[in-house]
Amino acid sequence: MILLTHILIAVASLISTTWLAFTPSKAKFYTSYALIGLTLASGTYLVISLHAPMLKTCLTGLVYLSVAVGGVVVAHYRLARQED
Repeated sequence: MILLTHILIAVASLISTTWLAFTPSKAKFYTSYALIGLTLASGTYLVISLHAPMLKTCLTGLVYLSVAVGGVVVAHYRLARQED
């Protein structure tokens, strides 16, 4: 059950971050931050509770994190350009 929850949160996070990158607003940043944090927290819980292999899990987490943070950075850039 926790694995399904983790996957749903991660997918929602990527959708939210993509939406944020295309239509940036200050309020949407909090949703993306929360979903990214929840994904990392649930992933950490899964690694600890299931004794998952660290190397494979961490590499996957780093790829996810780089995509999600990349979307947030793009959104910050676009929001700054809109406000000028």
